[in-house]
Amino acid sequence: MHPVDMRSDTVTRPTPGMWDAIRNAELGDDVLGDDPTVLRLQDMAAERLGKEAALFTPSGTMANQIAIRLLTQPGDEVIVEGGAHPFNYEGGAPAMISGVQLRTLAGNKGILDPKDVAGAFRPSDPHFPPVKLICAEDTANRGGGTPYPIEILDELCKVAHSRDAHAHLDGARLFNAQAATGVSAARRGKHFDTISFCLSKGLGAPVGSLLVGDKALIHRGLWVRKALGGGMRQAGLLAAAGIYALDHHIDRLSEDHARAQKLAEGLRTAGYSAPTPLSNMLYVDVANGPEAQNKLEEHGVRCLSVSATALRLVTHINVDDAGIEHAVSVFGQLADELLPN
Repeated sequence: MHPVDMRSDTVTRPTPGMWDAIRNAELGDDVLGDDPTVLRLQDMAAERLGKEAALFTPSGTMANQIAIRLLTQPGDEVIVEGGAHPFNYEGGAPAMISGVQLRTLAGNKGILDPKDVAGAFRPSDPHFPPVKLICAEDTANRGGGTPYPIEILDELCKVAHSRDAHAHLDGARLFNAQAATGVSAARRGKHFDTISFCLSKGLGAPVGSLLVGDKALIHRGLWVRKALGGGMRQAGLLAAAGIYALDHHIDRLSEDHARAQKLAEGLRTAGYSAPTPLSNMLYVDVANGPEAQNKLEEHGVRCLSVSATALRLVTHINVDDAGIEHAVSVFGQLADELLPN
């Protein structure tokens, strides 16, 4: 059996239908603004999210960083949850690119408390950087793939806008949040100034993310993308995969969530501590994270050690029922070696 790769939902491969879409893509030059497939993808993304315009970017990191650059000035402060992607996994880009300071707040399973956010706004004083942006991550990766309650998303935007600040939704897995809650991606991002979402995670495309917002912001974002080296030429090859993903891979996300729950049930039966997943991510306690990762890989189960005593497993379009059964079997076989004492 081929290895069951649950390191991330970024490891997916194009489906046969997606390959056909890539091969048949109509191409232009996106830097010159005339790649018809990129234009179609951007229009589709804006419509799906209920915003005026969208910008295709090579990565979610770039989409987030363009948003931060658009919504802040050097010296501003940006509030994020302590496990947020821009703070932990984007190479210090907010400071490097936008000259801003990130201020982290502790959340509950990655979810910011609007009261804590409101309390983080300090008095107008030259000693303090002004808070000009709040970023929320939906679903919260390091919070276990937790979707935000819609009322909290709305309240975070209310807090930001009432204090002359902006709000950005890092929706890398926004459609997973939609699948988990039944609240549409457009409704979830309704009050945010900008939203980013990834095509290359649960939606199964090989490359790409989108940033959506109003026309004026996205027009300026095109300049920032160019300055960051994010302009791509015959990008319609990638955009075609994104269009296919939006057309065919959103409704099936619930299958990934169901398999994550099945995996958790199997691991609990084998003696592991595995909370019920809220989307497509499962965190498992083990005695030694790095050693457990290596031992599991030797038996055809790939996952990531995310701490000294925890593993993360992510279900996606290339993990089927047989893969879940194999993973449960391997965890069971190795239980004496992997479980904490």
